[in-house]
Amino acid sequence: MTKSNDNQSKERAFLLFENDDIDSFEIGTTKGLCQIHKYLFEGINDFAGLIRTKNISKGHFRFASALYLLEVLEKIEVIPEHNFKEIISKYVEMNIAHPFLDGNGRSMRIWLDMILKKNLKLCVDWCKIDKREYLSAMERSPVNSLEIYTLLKSALKDKINDRDIFLKGIEQSYYYEAID
Repeated sequence: MTKSNDNQSKERAFLLFENDDIDSFEIGTTKGLCQIHKYLFEGINDFAGLIRTKNISKGHFRFASALYLLEVLEKIEVIPEHNFKEIISKYVEMNIAHPFLDGNGRSMRIWLDMILKKNLKLCVDWCKIDKREYLSAMERSPVNSLEIYTLLKSALKDKINDRDIFLKGIEQSYYYEAID
């Protein structure tokens, strides 16, 4: 994604909250994640909001096979969301699935915050989470999710209607994706 497209997507992310469009999306479902992804990347990528049909990897890690991706997403969708541990488990599994060709992290962090807001009346203050610590914890999460669980738990806030936390969180989310 080019810098221009990344900025356009970030502006769309801000609008998602400024216009309260996020309130019309399903929460905790694959459909809801697709709605977020489409909103962020429509007009930028022709695959906005569409589940990938190609295999993808990052470094030496292969995400869920495209052949089984729809089945995997169905299983993720039924993971309970009653407590923080279950929600983080669902988040980690969705990250392993990586349903889109690009834009997974940015979409999933918004998706996670919406699940937390709905079910626990909490959100993540992403500004409290160091980029390298977050990326390292996510990289290791398929083997052991305790690190990402602990990192995210330390940044939980109950200010779920504080737009400033969400808007600064968008900035931080896009910073995580920037290549150093």
